[in-house]
Amino acid sequence: MKIADKTVVQMHYTLTSDEGKVIDTSEGREPLQYIQGAHMIVVGLEKAMVGHDVGDKFDVKVIPSEGYGEYNEEMTQEVPLDVFQGVEKVVEGMMFYAQTPAGPMPIRVKSVSEKTAVIDANHELAGKNLNFAIEVVSVREATEEELNPQGHHCCCGGNGEGECKCSEEGHECECGGEGHKENCDGNGGCGCPNHDKHHGK
Repeated sequence: MKIADKTVVQMHYTLTSDEGKVIDTSEGREPLQYIQGAHMIVVGLEKAMVGHDVGDKFDVKVIPSEGYGEYNEEMTQEVPLDVFQGVEKVVEGMMFYAQTPAGPMPIRVKSVSEKTAVIDANHELAGKNLNFAIEVVSVREATEEELNPQGHHCCCGGNGEGECKCSEEGHECECGGEGHKENCDGNGGCGCPNHDKHHGK
């Protein structure tokens, strides 16, 4: 089977810089697994994987615009050292996570002076070419569950084809199983482990 959208791919890889330095590799580990077309790997590599088959070995150069983006100087900022609360000593290369509306964002300390530090929100590989050596280990069709990981899973063991409703009067489940009613306070008291995810909470 050739790699196409909605296939699960396992591959070994080695990522190197333009200078030949190894940045990351799966050597000595389990192969990397991803779903083609699900944007789980950088776009340039995902595009290059299409049409390859098990056993194929090939090299891919991914340019910054199809990798981790161009380097943006506006994503650097000088801040006073006292913003690093609880850190005994701030040194170049340290990584922190800043809370943003889009979720946690990794921040790297680019440089440190006597009273301030320059922080950098660019990905550490932004602006750099990504040189991959790839070996395709396996290719198979993705299951429905793999394609829809947020699908309906109910505590009664049904198949998710019907509807679950939670209310203060009780939990009614009609999802292809036998269904059930249990005491529910409207806040997950019915004991359904997926209450919040699947019942509108």
